Amino acid sequence: MDKICEELYKIGIVPVIAIDDAKDAAPLAEALIKGGLPAAEVTFRTAAAEDAIKIISEKYPEMIVGAGTVLNAEQADRAKAAGAKFIVSPGFNRSNVEYIQSIGVPVVPGTATPGEVEQAIELGLDCVKFFPAEQNGGIAKIKAMAAPYTKMHFMPTGGVNKNNLNDYLGFNKVFCCGGSWMVKKDLISAGKFDEIEAMTRDAVNAMLGFKMKHIGINETDAAAAESVADKFDSLFGFTKKVGNSSVFAGSVVEVMKAKGRGTNGHIAIGTNNVDRAVYHLGKQGVKFDESSFAYDADNHLKVAYLADEFGGFAVHLVKN
Repeated sequence: MDKICEELYKIGIVPVIAIDDAKDAAPLAEALIKGGLPAAEVTFRTAAAEDAIKIISEKYPEMIVGAGTVLNAEQADRAKAAGAKFIVSPGFNRSNVEYIQSIGVPVVPGTATPGEVEQAIELGLDCVKFFPAEQNGGIAKIKAMAAPYTKMHFMPTGGVNKNNLNDYLGFNKVFCCGGSWMVKKDLISAGKFDEIEAMTRDAVNAMLGFKMKHIGINETDAAAAESVADKFDSLFGFTKKVGNSSVFAGSVVEVMKAKGRGTNGHIAIGTNNVDRAVYHLGKQGVKFDESSFAYDADNHLKVAYLADEFGGFAVHLVKN
């Protein structure tokens, strides 16, 4: 994927924004960054779009701000001049896509059919928008369309919300989702940026889906590990299962046959996407032990340990 698309993959959600007054651009960007989404697609549906992109790109250079609803070369030039880091179109207009490519801005054109996806492939693209997502068959259609196009990635937009977000992001060919539920125009025009920040943070939490998976207890040898697991089994009905390096009692207690990570053991926290969790926690200042990183066949993280212990326990992320 293009580097911008790789960054958007880590962020996970791209707020799609329509700004009527450029004065709202800076406080809106700040609310999104504080809420955990340093990205935005500012649509060219309003006269303030160009100025809003310029303000955000200059005041918040860490923000990945793009221009949306770009329909022609004139708008593309204005978007680039304003500082847009990527350009999105609602449909697939080949001449428009080729022009945007010619001015050196990453482009994510809209698609809804296999024919449009094949045109995108012909132009060397591996990231496209799927729009309008829900009205065009949702994740079921994306999965069907993606099957023959193994290197294509999709950004569904249109009808995506907190309730169906993870249906889309759970498919490995979806690199991010566009959504507007946390940046509704009435909230922006009313200056309710605290509410936007809270809704943004709620969206990030829903996307990451953190949950307790299991706790690991360090023991000295296999016999001691089985003895501990037996107690959980006999008292609480947590069925013992002996593995190579540990003994599980049910699914929530793992007893190590030898001292593993952590002074006392480890705690496994599940998340919907380890890559995104590492990114978002990193933005909060959390440090990770990169030597612990393990990857799946698609080169996505599946295990990542935090650098610090919590109460004598190492903490690691695993996929839900």
